[in-house]
Amino acid sequence: MEIPKKVKFIVDELKKKGFHAYLVGGCVRDLLRGVTPEDWDVATDARPEEIQKIFPKSFCENKFGTVTLSGIEITPFRIEEKYTDKRHPDEVKWAKTIEEDLSRRDFTINAIALEVKSQKSKVKIIDPLSGQKDLADKIIRAVGKPEDRFFEDALRMMRAVRFAAALGWEIESKTAEAIKKNSHWLQAISKERIRDEFLKIIMTGRAAEGIELLREIGLLKYIIPELEEGYKISQNKHHIYECYKHALLSLRYAAKQNFNQYVRLAALFHDIGKPRAKRGEGANATFYNHEAVGAKMTAQILNRLRFPRKDIEKIVKFVRYHLFYYNVGVTESSVRRLVRNVGPESMEELLQVRMADRIGSGCPKAEPYKLRHLKYIIERVSRDPISTKMLEINGDDVMRILKIKPGLKIGWILDVLLGYVLNDPKKNKKDLLEKEVKKMENLSDEELKIKSQEAKKDREKIETKKDEMTKRKYWVT
Repeated sequence: MEIPKKVKFIVDELKKKGFHAYLVGGCVRDLLRGVTPEDWDVATDARPEEIQKIFPKSFCENKFGTVTLSGIEITPFRIEEKYTDKRHPDEVKWAKTIEEDLSRRDFTINAIALEVKSQKSKVKIIDPLSGQKDLADKIIRAVGKPEDRFFEDALRMMRAVRFAAALGWEIESKTAEAIKKNSHWLQAISKERIRDEFLKIIMTGRAAEGIELLREIGLLKYIIPELEEGYKISQNKHHIYECYKHALLSLRYAAKQNFNQYVRLAALFHDIGKPRAKRGEGANATFYNHEAVGAKMTAQILNRLRFPRKDIEKIVKFVRYHLFYYNVGVTESSVRRLVRNVGPESMEELLQVRMADRIGSGCPKAEPYKLRHLKYIIERVSRDPISTKMLEINGDDVMRILKIKPGLKIGWILDVLLGYVLNDPKKNKKDLLEKEVKKMENLSDEELKIKSQEAKKDREKIETKKDEMTKRKYWVT
């Protein structure tokens, strides 16, 4: 087993001082599965003050006595007693053995400890709760009596779903029944903690399966009840699947493509307004303005879950504008309006939401050319046009230098200067441009006009070349 040197160092230093030290939690679970851990945790019989004495640069961060050093958490063996609020232990007591410490953990697969025996990373496995068997059987099982574990911290119910979704494993029957029976306990948990656990589910490779498991096990109605409004709600001839299943299939595609959390959430929520907007039944049912209804609902959901304001604004825009119409021949002004509403930096993500929607409909249309053409138009309208505004000098400067009044001559001179800069962008400096203006002082209006027209032709050639390059980029004609 590959154990980082800094982790071995912490274990060795604790042992040198006469303490026991074990690797525990998720890092052990991952090591036994042959997966490289992202986080490392050490449990010891040393007390917080003793740990800090051994590691002076460490710091104690919570009432559980957890000490952090170089990103590694070192926690004393402990037993937690009574959870009146189903979130925090009323009292924390230090335990004497690793077995006592393991007995208070959430799931058997997380209640295994490793004792590193030498520098060669030989280990002894401490597994009093048969976590290895559950790892082999791919089972999520609560430690001891499930209801006790969930009463201690109701968020563990969501965590069970997250592990099941991330790993593709089953929740053991008694553990699942305890969640169904006590799902209402989730209401005692802060919205921030629910949000964080929900996002972890969303970011797994099996996000859609995670959401469905939340529904089946009775938790979704306490997190996003609005999603359940679409359960068994039929759509129209443009969709094979009912609203809720369509949302899951859209999310599944987004997860499969490894899209970011904004796209995944928008894929899940993009049609959330349909049940409330639905009029009629059968193939000709309508969902007029459902994108606006859905955007408002999405904002309410994300605010309720305490998402950051910037995240809310972004996801809501994706829901609001996911239904944009595009076909080759649509005016650039309509695309420019869409880009302005969503933001040029977010257009690729909006297109990803649209793809998730199309795949999740069950009737995806193969429109590769239309999509490439749209990307071409988006890049074209998002690109800053070549303009005299790019110059480090303006009309006022020209009038000041030449001591002339406003007129066509000012524009001609700026056109010439722009051509000068386009040939060598490094020359776009105010002092150099002022010198060029003085050189044109004695030119006649006719000469300036001709030079201006020549500069405009050169500019058009550059614009055309840029456009041709963009077309080749997207394989459009």
